[in-house]
Amino acid sequence: MTDPQTQHLEQQLIWITGASSGIGEALAHSFAARGTALVLSARREPELQRVRQHLVEAGAEAARVMVLPLDVTDYAAMPAAVEAVVERFGRIDMLINNAGISQRSFCVDTDMAVYRTLFEVDVLGQIALTKQVLPTMIAQGSGRLVVTSSLAGKVGAPQRTGYCAAKHAVMGFFDALRCEVAHQGVRVSTVIPGFIRTNIARNALTGSGAAKDSAEADIDDGMDVARCAEVVAAALARGEEEIAVGEGPEMALLDMKRDNPTQLFRTVEAMAQQLLVGS
Repeated sequence: MTDPQTQHLEQQLIWITGASSGIGEALAHSFAARGTALVLSARREPELQRVRQHLVEAGAEAARVMVLPLDVTDYAAMPAAVEAVVERFGRIDMLINNAGISQRSFCVDTDMAVYRTLFEVDVLGQIALTKQVLPTMIAQGSGRLVVTSSLAGKVGAPQRTGYCAAKHAVMGFFDALRCEVAHQGVRVSTVIPGFIRTNIARNALTGSGAAKDSAEADIDDGMDVARCAEVVAAALARGEEEIAVGEGPEMALLDMKRDNPTQLFRTVEAMAQQLLVGS
């Protein structure tokens, strides 16, 4: 027998940005397996089409998976994108703001252009699309706005000054938005991944703005991305508002930040020292 959560998801339309790879792609598979209608967005249309094809091959109904290329820094394109989704599906039940990029460079070595890029993609792009979708959800009297933040949205870490700043910013924005829209039937959830096995480290920006293009052991040894997506999808189905997801020792830093911030500061200082010695 279909459980109530799955049955509920079968009636929903979920829009995922950053859906061409990593957590976004894995979430698409998790929700498609639950029968959810999907809109897949990212900059790379060929990769989105690849994801869609895999979903259909796995059993998703082709008509219920829409590919909608979108660059989250292109604010002018967003009204038409929202209109296209509503025209096709009639509603937007969940927006998962998952597009993003990371960083691997010390502050002293980082161009200001890199900080601007991180904020444009990881913060302002999420805010801009949320603002475009929000009136639709308010008119419906229901909906859930989701953002993929990071452990870096709670804990400052070396070589991530811009990334941590951006992820702290989206945590603050969506926490504040939660209280504004709750009385209108709109809910907000923040996702806090630890080390998840994706290409986030390879794609991270260095101080010059070039891609790092190399792996990291912490990421490669992290939580399987499909398992991560299952945890997040199930938590969203339950309506959880803050979802920490990860399996490694890094997740203990969340408790340390709350219970013993001084110990946390010394711990991450030691991490930075190791990176400095190795650089």
